[in-house]
Amino acid sequence: RFLRKPNVAEASEQFGQLAKELKQQDCLQYAAFCNLAMARCEQTLFNAPGEALALTDAARLFLSSEKENRALQAPGFDEHLQAALNCYSFAIKVYIEMNQPVMAASLCLELGNALKEMNRPGEAIVHYQRAAELQTQTPIEALLSMEEIATCKILTRDYDGALSVFTEMQLMCQERGLQLPGTSTPVGAFLDIVAKCEISRVLLLMLLEPPPQKLLPEHAQTLERYAWESFDPHSQVTFLPENVFLLLQSVVMACQEKDTESLKSLQTELW
Repeated sequence: RFLRKPNVAEASEQFGQLAKELKQQDCLQYAAFCNLAMARCEQTLFNAPGEALALTDAARLFLSSEKENRALQAPGFDEHLQAALNCYSFAIKVYIEMNQPVMAASLCLELGNALKEMNRPGEAIVHYQRAAELQTQTPIEALLSMEEIATCKILTRDYDGALSVFTEMQLMCQERGLQLPGTSTPVGAFLDIVAKCEISRVLLLMLLEPPPQKLLPEHAQTLERYAWESFDPHSQVTFLPENVFLLLQSVVMACQEKDTESLKSLQTELW
């Protein structure tokens, strides 16, 4: 009996049951450790889906424990957050090995959202970036992940980085998005994303005020569309409603003239 082969499946089931009991008792970190033990059992049984599920449950429990500690303002060294990051990382790795990039990307997004909520946008960027890389076969989802990257860059005051991301998103929409037959105008969700990127890019360019010698060609081309000197009513941007286009043009003109009063009055209309 001493040399008997251990019943790993039974051990996994018992760890799972113990995890449920501990969770009901609000012992979240201990429930997470039981899920980790369960993941190891599933790995021994070569049950990759079971391992990934147990790792994900452990990650969520560690994350919930970290949020509880923060809500109580308890002192700590972010040990539960670090444990959650490790569990998410291993679960993502398992899903990639199983050739399930969609599941891996969803966990990257989940982790990115959690870090953003915890006021850690700089750390969230890496996970949104990985999600976008895993979503190459689903352009809309990849674009939404890239939008989260741009948002985090704005929150960390990396306006140049945000501008680059929005520019990349616009190019991606034009290259991979659905378009009207015989035109380069995107349709559906791609049209909404292009419009949002255009507005964000113009506002960021007004904020950054790059000198002409440092202005990239694609950014110069964007600003030219809104310059009054080069205004042509027949060449209006097709992916923006006329009122939005005129508002942006007014913003560009007000910024160029340093007319702060006009900007204040335009602010309410822009929102």
